[in-house]
Amino acid sequence: MPAPRFGDPVRVAFVGQETYFAQCALHADVAAGTALRPRFFDFRAGVGADVTALRDALEGWGAHVVVVFRPEIIPPGALHGLRAATLGFVTEPLKRAGGTEHPDLDWRESELALTDPANFDRIVAFDPHVAATADRHAPVWRSLPLPVDDRIYRPVVPSAPVPRILFVGYSTEHRERFLINAKHSYDVLHYAHGLHGDELREVFARTDVALNLHGEPYPSFENRVLLHLAAGHLVISEPLDPTHGLEPGTDFLEIRRPDELMTILYQLTRRPDTFERVRHRGRHKADDYRASRIWPRVIWDLLEDVRVFGSARAAA
Repeated sequence: MPAPRFGDPVRVAFVGQETYFAQCALHADVAAGTALRPRFFDFRAGVGADVTALRDALEGWGAHVVVVFRPEIIPPGALHGLRAATLGFVTEPLKRAGGTEHPDLDWRESELALTDPANFDRIVAFDPHVAATADRHAPVWRSLPLPVDDRIYRPVVPSAPVPRILFVGYSTEHRERFLINAKHSYDVLHYAHGLHGDELREVFARTDVALNLHGEPYPSFENRVLLHLAAGHLVISEPLDPTHGLEPGTDFLEIRRPDELMTILYQLTRRPDTFERVRHRGRHKADDYRASRIWPRVIWDLLEDVRVFGSARAAA
């Protein structure tokens, strides 16, 4: 793989569907520690996906490292011989050993099974509990939650007199079981899809309370939790598993039933500042997941690990 000239930054290409993953990448140079120069390449699998154009763009830009969100979107052989270190980031929930059986988890694993392990030097999983399942399709190097774009971060500001409540996520029967009464009783803004970039940051700036609900009734950790904490929101969430260091009752409010959600929303409409300490603690904890803090460490470890231990990726 090519090395940057002495004193030049490492050029890191982030590849994935911009709608979902731009908020997990770097978008500005990092000078401290491992100096990085990032660029995001919007790419998704399916009809019209031009992987040849993607590869030409990566080579033309001279990427030293390529990070792919959802490695299954890259067709077999597409990154073979690319003169850059490649990292695949598994971002979707999968079946856990001895865990819940669910058709949604089976479908997600069938998608991951499309991954060509020879496209990647290393694979990272967002959840340590799914590493064993992901290993069936590509060996997992380590686990960490998706980082948070530095542009998302905002200080905690006082809540509006009537707290503005936001839920971001597509509708499922499980989610609507929690949301239906909340939507009837309170002004809950629901974005089912398409919220990203400047619009996401503008909506976040007008939000006081954020809801996090699992898509289906199985345990997981949604990266939107960290996005909301970074934006200074009070997060109300179903139990997170893993917690990635977040403490229920301290960094966010945990609910298990729809009536618990209704109780908290009732409290907030009477006293919007009821859980201000939780908002501040959650915002403070979110600093640990800044993209400018996490990605330099990951990229440095990747380059050193490949240098020392080599790689099974298909060579040029």
